[in-house]
Amino acid sequence: MKTLNRRDFGVAVAAAILLPVTNARADENLEVHIDNFVFQPPELKIKLGTTVTWTNRDDIPHTVVSAGKFRSKTLDTDDKFTFTFTNAGDYKYFCSLHPHMTGMIKVE
Repeated sequence: MKTLNRRDFGVAVAAAILLPVTNARADENLEVHIDNFVFQPPELKIKLGTTVTWTNRDDIPHTVVSAGKFRSKTLDTDDKFTFTFTNAGDYKYFCSLHPHMTGMIKVE
């Protein structure tokens, strides 16, 4: 078994923290939280039929938009938006009020 040096260990930990991916089974309900201008987790890998709910935990409004696929209303604090994924593909999404906020749903 190979032992990681400090640099490799640091890179591995940073990748695990910065790039979490959550996998889901079909018919499962998952949540994405909007907190401090970030979608968390930033990427989900899910199966067809999975429902995802976004909850705004920030003190300011946000939206959830995937061009041509879905669009939430403006979400105030604690508001939720839910979408069920019935087609396979990659769904890039963002906040239309703060376009630097992005996320990805990968549906298999």
